[in-house]
Amino acid sequence: MVAFPVVLEKHVHIRGTLTLLTGLHVGGNKENLELGGTDNAVIWDPVTKEPYIPGSSLKGKLRSLLEWHYGKMGERGLPCGCAQPGCPVCTLFGPHSKPVHGLGPSRLLVRDAFLVPGSQGLLIRLQDEGLPMAEIKTEVTIDRRTGVALHRGLRTQERVPKGAQFQFEMTLRVFKGDDEQQLVGWVEDGLRLLGSEAIGGSGSRGYGWVEVDYSVQDRA
Repeated sequence: MVAFPVVLEKHVHIRGTLTLLTGLHVGGNKENLELGGTDNAVIWDPVTKEPYIPGSSLKGKLRSLLEWHYGKMGERGLPCGCAQPGCPVCTLFGPHSKPVHGLGPSRLLVRDAFLVPGSQGLLIRLQDEGLPMAEIKTEVTIDRRTGVALHRGLRTQERVPKGAQFQFEMTLRVFKGDDEQQLVGWVEDGLRLLGSEAIGGSGSRGYGWVEVDYSVQDRA
């Protein structure tokens, strides 16, 4: 348990690259992200018109993976809120729905992940087709009785195509009394699990599989 007052001793930066092995769909709201007439548009930066991975999506995925890995899923499928000393999830991300606890501030900050500069060139072809650096994937819902597509069962989704790379950065806050090596180890467990899972929607249908490369860098 962290004793108060809390003393911040250092930051540890974890930087890396996510390389898409399959198309990625991280959705935005249809009100301002409906492009190309698709049912589900990817989220993109309104200034650069480039897709990105929100830090909230990446952080949420890491949290859920660590909950499964350490057996820390909350009741009724909610995020872990045990607030127990030594809980990897509550220490890194904060206890769910418990504003008052003895663990101190959450340790892990996750920033938005933007395209690696070289990936823009890979996606220019899509812009030439009038699309916001995304591919259109068409899917159908099949009637199990007849084996044909259901009426209105056709849907389209935007995906960032495989081969695109995103730069990510996380900052780990180390407070007095923390075990720095343990904190870093928990984050690395999440990143290793991420390489065996998927980011974004439709992971069970092959979307969002990534290769994760990263390095840990200290800064006082």
